[in-house]
Amino acid sequence: MGAIDLEPAALLREFGGLFSSLNGPVLDMACGSGRNGLYLASLGAQVRLCDRDAHALERAQRQARDLGLHITTWQVDLEAVDNPLPAEAYGGIIVFRYLHRPLFPSIRHALKPGGLLAYETYTLDQPRFGKPTNPDFLLRPGELREAFSGFEIIHAFEGILENPTRATAQIVCRKPLTEAS
Repeated sequence: MGAIDLEPAALLREFGGLFSSLNGPVLDMACGSGRNGLYLASLGAQVRLCDRDAHALERAQRQARDLGLHITTWQVDLEAVDNPLPAEAYGGIIVFRYLHRPLFPSIRHALKPGGLLAYETYTLDQPRFGKPTNPDFLLRPGELREAFSGFEIIHAFEGILENPTRATAQIVCRKPLTEAS
């Protein structure tokens, strides 16, 4: 078995420090290998990895132990459960290379007031560069900003990134202390 890729997403290398001292745990949704959550744990964040793949979570847990990091894991199929995230449970949520639009309201409600969100995934321009190509898994222009309207935008980007070349949308934003109903 090869080593797990621990290189975090560039977005987290830039903004990860914001997640290190939040009021509450950071949820790494659909975490895969857990590389982004493990990175935040290395910065001092309390991290909970969630994924539907039990083996991926076990590997991430072993990697965390090997690195002297403490994380918790949660095996869940986020698409099989209505509103799977508990209300105001997380000081931060990170989502990378995953899109299930029905979760947007659940993500909003799962963040504590003042909580941070970092979200990065592919846009409709991605088929020019490779997979994914199914529009169900590709963001429309402005979709992240719209989904998290009312949040304070710290960083937003839509365009082409390199190494590897991909069409991406990114947002780092903070939930307001009080949300309008």
